[in-house]
Amino acid sequence: MMNLTGGYTLVSGERDGKPLPHTHVADTVVRFTADAVKVTHTSRGDAYAASYVLDESCTPAKVTMTATAAPDSGDVALGLIDKQGDTVRLIYALPGKPCPTEFKTKAGELLFVMTNFNK
Repeated sequence: MMNLTGGYTLVSGERDGKPLPHTHVADTVVRFTADAVKVTHTSRGDAYAASYVLDESCTPAKVTMTATAAPDSGDVALGLIDKQGDTVRLIYALPGKPCPTEFKTKAGELLFVMTNFNK
């Protein structure tokens, strides 16, 4: 069973097939509990909060995230997630788009790579 619980720092990101600028991922902390994720930009405040459910019957695992904070409350994002050591890769589609099939973004998809700082 994949244990995501802990704090992570974003290392890189990609959207719509293009790398995100370093300024978009810098100073961003992601915290997972057993069933929730919260993204915070340390200089700008909270960015995203969601509950999540993993489906580990497939590899990579599928994740369904449901936003819990305004203005996105109730929006559902489908994605893939994997964890290798202290590194987590998460790719997901914007609400209403189909679940990605690989860790390479297409239109309407975001990918983040993060490392655990709670070792």
